[in-house]
Amino acid sequence: MPSRTRKFRGLRTHGRGIKAGRGAGKQGGRGNAGLHKYKFKSMLIYAPDHFGRHGFKRPAEVIHRPTSLNVGDLDSFAPVLEAAGALSRDGEAFVADLTKVGVERLLGKGASERSWKVVVAHASRHAREKVQVVEAAPTAGSAPSSSP
Repeated sequence: MPSRTRKFRGLRTHGRGIKAGRGAGKQGGRGNAGLHKYKFKSMLIYAPDHFGRHGFKRPAEVIHRPTSLNVGDLDSFAPVLEAAGALSRDGEAFVADLTKVGVERLLGKGASERSWKVVVAHASRHAREKVQVVEAAPTAGSAPSSSP
């Protein structure tokens, strides 16, 4: 029985039609090729916002990213607080002034083995449930606190 290639010997296109079987020739290129030329009308219909700039990107120097710390990291952060003079005791509770070490925000991930009273500009709801938070005045340049 002859092979398929052998069967098509002598036929110019081997049963594929003109230009077929040469990469992506029959479909006019791969992917988005030709959207500004021969596929322009389909681009207008299916992807009218494909070309051009969209939106606005804020410059990096105006974006304020507050320094944050999780409740679960307070125990391991204690030596840093102690070195900065931001750690003291109030009975059984440890009192940490995070504003002295530049931490603006306390987040609620994790759990602490000790009881804490924390002075910080902003604390999340979960952090408030886990430790006692004393609100500090927000530092200059930071966004105002929106928590209740």
